[in-house]
Amino acid sequence: MNIRVNEKIFLVDIDSIKLNPNNRNKHPEDQIARLAEIITAHGFRSPLIISNRSGLLVSGHGRWQASKLIGLKKLPVMYQDFDSDEQEYAAGIAENAIASWAHLDLSNIHLDLQSLGPFNLEELGINNFQLEPNPGTGSQELSQEDFNMFKHVCPKCGFEFDEDPK
Repeated sequence: MNIRVNEKIFLVDIDSIKLNPNNRNKHPEDQIARLAEIITAHGFRSPLIISNRSGLLVSGHGRWQASKLIGLKKLPVMYQDFDSDEQEYAAGIAENAIASWAHLDLSNIHLDLQSLGPFNLEELGINNFQLEPNPGTGSQELSQEDFNMFKHVCPKCGFEFDEDPK
């Protein structure tokens, strides 16, 4: 398997980017609106990925939608070579799926925020996040029941974290 990424980042006209019709990651409107706020506040953290093989967007559909919403004309893009259609497809799915493996440590986020100055909590990208008056001390692992009280949407890929179906 030979995956090559052009290490240069290019600013590309947003209207010239071809969306992948096989993108299986769906972005709800509220997630795109939040992502637009985050991009406005912090800019881009990673460029979109376009395949040299197909010319289609492989990674960054949510960022593309959010950028359209706020009226950006050019987006940062890297181009990647893929050996096959299958490899390109897998890269696009994996980009979104692997993010779902992560778990936010909300207890320690609360503790971290105590030492930071005020800012817009929505910039954290955590859906329905609210500061607790006394988040406790020390690291605490949230139980699955605690975790299920929150609906999480990844600000990068838009994956919605739901409770375990088991």
